[in-house]
Amino acid sequence: MALALFTASSAADAQVGKIERIKTPAGIEVWFVRDDTLPILSVNFAFNGGASQDPADRAGLAYMTAALLDEGAGDLDAKAFQERLEGRAITLSFKADRDAFRGSVRVLSEHREEAFELLRLALTAPRFDQEAIDRIRASIIAANKRSLNNPDEVAGLRWFASAFPGHPYGRPVKGDENSIGGIERSMLFAYAKKNLARSNLKIAVVGSADSAEISRLVDHVFAKLPAKAELAAIPEAAPQALGTREVIDLNIPQTTIAFGGVGLKRRDPDFMSAFVLNHILGGSSFSSRLYREVREKRGLAYSVYSYLATLDRSGLFMGGTSTRNDRAGEALQIIEQEIVRIAKDGPTPEELTQAKSYLTGSYLLHFDTSAKVAAQLLEIQLEDLGIDYISRRNNMVNAVTANDVRRAAKKFLADSKLLVILVGRPAPLSKSNGG
Repeated sequence: MALALFTASSAADAQVGKIERIKTPAGIEVWFVRDDTLPILSVNFAFNGGASQDPADRAGLAYMTAALLDEGAGDLDAKAFQERLEGRAITLSFKADRDAFRGSVRVLSEHREEAFELLRLALTAPRFDQEAIDRIRASIIAANKRSLNNPDEVAGLRWFASAFPGHPYGRPVKGDENSIGGIERSMLFAYAKKNLARSNLKIAVVGSADSAEISRLVDHVFAKLPAKAELAAIPEAAPQALGTREVIDLNIPQTTIAFGGVGLKRRDPDFMSAFVLNHILGGSSFSSRLYREVREKRGLAYSVYSYLATLDRSGLFMGGTSTRNDRAGEALQIIEQEIVRIAKDGPTPEELTQAKSYLTGSYLLHFDTSAKVAAQLLEIQLEDLGIDYISRRNNMVNAVTANDVRRAAKKFLADSKLLVILVGRPAPLSKSNGG
């Protein structure tokens, strides 16, 4: 048994290799893994803040800023900037989520100088030309309008709006027509200046280079950023409106169901136990209780799932499915019943053993490319889990006991109250546990 545990904990470690913590001359910390298997560099970085820093009446500002950073910088307009990227097969991207403003670079090692110079220009000398602003604004507004016919997006937007009224998490990351329409050029410059700084920066680099070279390149890009971010304080928040249901009318043959309630934050001591519990309930595509009860036994849906969403200021338990309009009530009732049952009785010994075996065995799949390794190293930094987390993670999973799972269930599933959003034309719903 001890050998099995050692093997489980060390396999991912061996696949990743040595993680080096570099402190550059400018004082920037970088997590670096040298990998000469392929002549590629993968860089992932993030600035804490993200869309939660949008002004209340300008939701989508972070998202729009991210969309515009590669639309021209320095002396290069949008066309010239994109041509430079394409000429060296450089992949450069930016995005904003609720808690972070993210970027990534993928490049052949021989073109790393060009890639890091273009990244430096994008971050420190964005142009935000009016032509690009107008074009990206129109694109975002058009995409938001199309999403009004996407039941999954409609359900997700309404869930967060209802769960977090008056809180930044309740605002749409991509904004809406009014908020996006009101974003001015000066606001984009102001967002970048306040949010893209060294104090809230995390970086992970994986690939073919040495640590001295990485240190030099990182300073070349990031050292000229402002030293300290000007971030607004975001209050802790628990989801509201639990125990209620909202129906959004959409003329489609199926009802999409999004549900959610209180979960655990990532640093909660019972998070790993909750993670194992959720895998048994709805986190596994083909072996979870929800899959078995909703799809296999009753044929109500092709897919049904649950997951733990960890935000900086909230922990959530969420899930969803899609089913025929006339069977939406039945599907929802089964989901609620399974949540109550696992909260009350916990998993069987066989379920717990199988879940731990799957979660430890599949962990290696998170590290089979340099891009995946860089992404994982960045998430570990953002969650403040420690540079040795990869070596500890599988042992933490294996240490979860039935009592641990029951204790975690009491924290976030005991009252089983959910906020449920139904998008479609469901048959009238009977009152049950969540309603």
